[in-house]
Amino acid sequence: MLAGGEVVPVGRMPWSSNATFLVNVEHIDCPSMRAVYKPVRGERPLWDFPGRLAAREVAAYRLSAALGWDLVPETIMREDGPFGPGSLQRFVDADFEQHYFTLLEDPAHHDALRAMAVFDLVANNADRKGGHCLIDESGHLWGIDNGLCFHVEPRLRTVIWEFGHQPVPPTLAADLARLAATGLPELDDLLTEDEVAAVVDRAAAISRLPCLPDPGEERRPYPWPLV
Repeated sequence: MLAGGEVVPVGRMPWSSNATFLVNVEHIDCPSMRAVYKPVRGERPLWDFPGRLAAREVAAYRLSAALGWDLVPETIMREDGPFGPGSLQRFVDADFEQHYFTLLEDPAHHDALRAMAVFDLVANNADRKGGHCLIDESGHLWGIDNGLCFHVEPRLRTVIWEFGHQPVPPTLAADLARLAATGLPELDDLLTEDEVAAVVDRAAAISRLPCLPDPGEERRPYPWPLV
């Protein structure tokens, strides 16, 4: 559906720094579905994140899929979007009253939130706000708005610091070690060679960490706004 359906704009999503649209994806053989469309032409240029932010959204999905963690909704590039090329991501029908800080109150979500913390560490996510953590009707956790990821230098800014000094779960460490050994050719068409190499290097390093880091005092560790 995402790859071949007709993308029909419904309206612009509020409170987005870049142009972001809710769309219906329609296909003659399937029921319509909702998606989030971020056209490249609506991106504000950032000197420290060159190229298409939409490509980084797609890269985050492919990284999640390569790890087998299922943390990022299905996301593809559509070159024929209604406002030109852009990312197209399955819309998560979530409880939008919930966000990281409310989800943290329920220990049942801690394993998924810990996995999100590890994912953001390897993706080098510079903008993990609380509202970017969604819980769907089945209780599955999703991370959205992943455009500011994959810088080659440390850029981690996130609200998820409560798991600092806790061990990296062995299953996650094993997935990272596997990825470090095999590489990430899935990202070659989306990121620069140096950015892909940095992801692989981070995966290897994190797989060997005894525990997750804390914010530290040497840099800005939190995004703004927090939610």
